[in-house]
Formats: sequence, structure tokens, C-alpha cells
Amino acid sequence: MEAREKRLIFPFSAIVGQEKAKLALLCVAVNPLIGGVLLKGDKGTGKSTLVRALTNVLPEIEVVADCSFNCNPMNPLEMCDSCYERYERGEGLPVAKRRMRVVDLPLSVTIDRLVGTVDVERFLKEGKKALQPGILAEANRGVLYIDEVNLLDDYIADSLLDAAAMGWNTIEREGISFRHPARFILVGSMNPEEGELRPQILDRFGLCVEVSAPMNPEDRIEIVKRVEEFHEDPISFYKQFESEEKKLTEKIVKARKLLPKVEISDDLLKLLAETVINLGIKTNRAEITTIKTAKAIAALNGRRMVSLEDLEKAMELALPHRLRDKPFQKPPQMKPPKPKDDKEHKHDHKHDHKHEHKKEEKSGSARSQGVGNLEQNFRPSEAKIPRIESRNFDESELTGYRSSRDVSITVINFPKGIPVSYLSPANGRIKDVDFYNSTIWAVLNGKKPPIKLELKDVRIRVRKAKAPTLWVLLLDSSGSMAVKKRISIAKGIAEKLVENGYIKKSKMALIVAKGKEAEVLVSPTKNYWEVFEKIENVPTGGRTPLSSALYNLLLLANRERMKDKSIKVRAFLITDGKANVPLFGSRIKDEIIELAKALRRKGIELNIYDTNDKGINPGISYVPVLKEVANAKVYRT
Repeated sequence: MEAREKRLIFPFSAIVGQEKAKLALLCVAVNPLIGGVLLKGDKGTGKSTLVRALTNVLPEIEVVADCSFNCNPMNPLEMCDSCYERYERGEGLPVAKRRMRVVDLPLSVTIDRLVGTVDVERFLKEGKKALQPGILAEANRGVLYIDEVNLLDDYIADSLLDAAAMGWNTIEREGISFRHPARFILVGSMNPEEGELRPQILDRFGLCVEVSAPMNPEDRIEIVKRVEEFHEDPISFYKQFESEEKKLTEKIVKARKLLPKVEISDDLLKLLAETVINLGIKTNRAEITTIKTAKAIAALNGRRMVSLEDLEKAMELALPHRLRDKPFQKPPQMKPPKPKDDKEHKHDHKHDHKHEHKKEEKSGSARSQGVGNLEQNFRPSEAKIPRIESRNFDESELTGYRSSRDVSITVINFPKGIPVSYLSPANGRIKDVDFYNSTIWAVLNGKKPPIKLELKDVRIRVRKAKAPTLWVLLLDSSGSMAVKKRISIAKGIAEKLVENGYIKKSKMALIVAKGKEAEVLVSPTKNYWEVFEKIENVPTGGRTPLSSALYNLLLLANRERMKDKSIKVRAFLITDGKANVPLFGSRIKDEIIELAKALRRKGIELNIYDTNDKGINPGISYVPVLKEVANAKVYRT
């Protein structure tokens, strides 16, 4: 059965190209302490295929035969509570050999399925409390694979990080307390267009590889041929690469045995430390992970001494995702390490740096001056924004929500979030049953094991969850914002809001008001880089279509709520309050009043950053109207 399953997976050695990704996966197979691999790339580039193919070449491990947690029978420090008690009693633990597994973590996973919970079936039949292992138990001493890891729910990611950091999963459920090892190789894949990864999770991945489709016609043709051949007859196709797969498995096994004997010279250690410092990387994980990876590469090549080439390859895998100190910071350019100082090289580097700096200054000056007389392009300036305090939304809009705060909400009968309590079902609707507490109520109602639940016994869970949110930035980029370069301040505020949205993991959208009508420059997305870049490059000039911007906000909010009625919309209008383009040819003030009423009626929270300086740019401001009618919160810049 196992051999048949193997043949249905595309062979690892049959994958064309992707040498860096293959090397990274083989390194963590040799030394799981490296800390996992993150594969970043566009859809359809073979990220999932690479990870699933790894199953074919992973070696066998020894486990306790009758344990659900894949405990190591030779090491008491890698045993669950139950196996450790047996070991302490001197009981001989049965040993079996199993292949390392690749366990998938679906995005829809619940917290109980991840960490483990009470075995309800056994409790119902026997009346005994027992544990049902979760995904972390299945992944112990194997590979835990998360496809689209950047879309993982926060509360799941937090539990996963705790287990990954400690190497243990502790379960506290309804009177049961149990601990088991959770030492897995974390492998994730993601498409950067769908949003960035939280820094806490990103740092947990020892290695990061950009995966892209080959641009060589011959390679692309070969990929098509192999995929077609595999789909027509997977078993025959696997046999073609069976010997190569076995060689890779043997290579990993030999490398694991050789790894403790691999050494690295002090010169290379010093070189690595200097390179990491020069790149401005603050975390010590950078050096630790790079050294472990370099040793794994040397072991895979059958060598006991790390070479400069091994170190260079390891740096390419372990450092790029650690170059950014803050979100949206442009990382320094990585250069291969040099074993000796080269004065001439240093002189050239300084000269190049000065030349590039002057070139950048000229480029920035050109952008500030703009092209032509109608539009200019101003660069964002550093701006501070006040802490935004969100108001509660009207909870009557959402069925099943006890309260609906902007970020944290309490949901009933909805299987998402962390369980905090339970209730009897209302109106007979049952979606998220709390089996344990339902059983307790059945016992309290006089039933004895084996228990059969009735409707009056059933209890449903109450959970804490995060409400989906959409932040819409409305940037006034009209000609009046060019006075005293106030658009630079506005862009700085907008970029700070993007950074905050990134931290909150909220969807972002950008509407620009300029010229005859406002334009949705970026539709709702979690690709924060796109929003950031659009803000930087948007030109300034023309009239002020404020009514059009508010109208576009209403349309955008309606479209998103048709997809998900629970989404919370928060708008951030950055403007000097001017408006001189009517939407439907009527009076501008009347239009803005009607649009403001609609925003309040639809429950869209409006925050206004008023850049107007009345002494410099006098005229009618519609900010007071929006504040009164839309109940907007106004911040002065």
C-alpha cells in the first residue's frame, strides 16, 4: 500500500530545475533543527509539488510502535508523558520503523484538530476521559506542510508557533492535561500577491526560497512532457526515477550520520558574522541557521569541512528573508562573502555607493519637480499618526454574533476561533457542537454510558474570533494638496496606515481623488506592497472630486459585503476638505451630505486626516459636514 501511494506522487528527482528549493528541502531533511523552509512564488510554479515529492525521499525513523505521537524509543527526552512513564518503570517499548511523513495543515483547521482534544467516542461508550491526538501529534518527527501559510488564521498560527518554539504541545482540555513532543520540520508555501507573512512566523522558517517558473523554452517543454507522462501512467513514470529516488534517500541517511563530524573554520565563522553585521541583520538566528545549513550542504556532498562555496549557498537560503528590519523597508543588496580584505574593492564599493546615492538624489529631485505643469509627483514625507480607536459596530447586522468589535468578536455556533464557553442552541440551529459539555449535560440529566445524546443535552460552543476587516484609503491628490507639499504629508500618513493594516492583517484598498473623478487604484487586497508602491507613485494635480471618492467607497463596501456579510469596513480619508467637482451635476454640499448619510447608514467607519491649513489654503472645507453627518472622527495633521 505504501509503495503504491509513493508511485502516485510526482518523483522528487523528476522535477525540472528549482535547484535552490530542492537543496533547501534536502538540508532540513538532513538536519530538522535548521527550522523549516518557506517557498515563495507565483501560482503554478511547483511549490506544492516539491513538498509532496519530498515524501518519496525521506528516510525511515524508529518510533514507539503503539504510540500515536511517533515518540523516539531511544531518547527519553523525545517521549510523550505516557511513553516516559513506561520508560521510567523499566518497561520495554516496542519499536517499529516508519517513513517520515508529510502532514498537511489545511487552512480550515480548528484549534481542537490542531492540538488535540477529548476522545468523545470513547467518553460516550466507556465514560472515560481519553485524548484524541491532533495534527501536531501526527507531524511529530515528520514534516508539517502549510500551503498558503500567509492566509492561516491568527489563533491557529499562534498555537503553531508556541509548539514550534518549544518543541512540545501541551493539551489542557476538560480536566485532561497531557504533553507530547512536537518536533517537526515546518514547510510553508505562499503567493506574495495574496499578502505578506507575519514577522513572527517568517522568522520561524530557517530557510526561504523564491520559486519561479523557468524562462528557458527547453526546460518548460520538458516540464510539460513529464507532467503529461506522469498523468498518463504514474506507476511506470515513477519506475523511471525509482533508482534516483533511492539514491537521494541514501544520500540523506549518509549525510545525517556524517553531520555530527562536520566542522567549520574560525575564518569562515568570522566572515559570516561580519557579513551579517554589514547587512544590518539583528537576529542571532541568522548565523545559527546559516552554519547549520552550510554543514548540512557539506554533509550532503560527503565532506567533513565546510567550504566557502557551502557557506555562500547557505547564506542565499538563510539570509534574504531576514534583511528587512521593518515592513516595507527596502532590503540591502546581498553580496557573496570575500575571504580576504581587498582595499581596491573597498575603494570601488565606496565610489559606487556615492555614485548611486547621487543618482538617487537626482532621481528624487526629478520626481519632486514633476513633469509638465499640470501634474507633479511628490515623495512621501515622514508622518506620525494618532492611535486609531475603533468604535463598536451595530451587532444587529450580523446574525450569530454576540458583540462585534473591530478586531476581536465573540461568535456562537460558528466553528472558527478559540472556544471560551458554551450555550444551549437557539432556534434549533446546530453547527458547532461542544461534544464534551453536551455529554456532561446528558450525565447531569440522568443518562449513563453508553450515552445517546438528545436535543435537550446538546450544547454549542462560544468562541473568540477575529472579524474580517477592510481598510479603504481615500487619498486626495488634487492640485490644492500641492500647496506647501501637503500631499507629501498625506502620502506619509497613507503609508503609515498601510503598515498598520499589515500588522492587523486587514484587507487594503486605495481610492485616489484627482481630476474629473476618483479612481479605485487598488482593489481590496492583502498585497500591501502594491498599495505602498501606488501611493508613492500617484501624481498630484487637477480638480478635487471628493463626492466621487465617497461614492466609490460605498460601491466598494457593497461589493465586499456581498462576498462576506461579516466584513467590517473602515475608511481613512486624507484630504484638505476641498471639493469642486459634482458627481451628478447637483450642489456639491447636498451630494456630500447624502453620501455621508449613506456611509453612516451602512455602518462604514470614517476617519479623516485633515491636512488643511486655513491660513495658507483658505476656502470651503467639507470636513465639518462629514464629521457631523457621517459621525467621522477627525485628526488634524
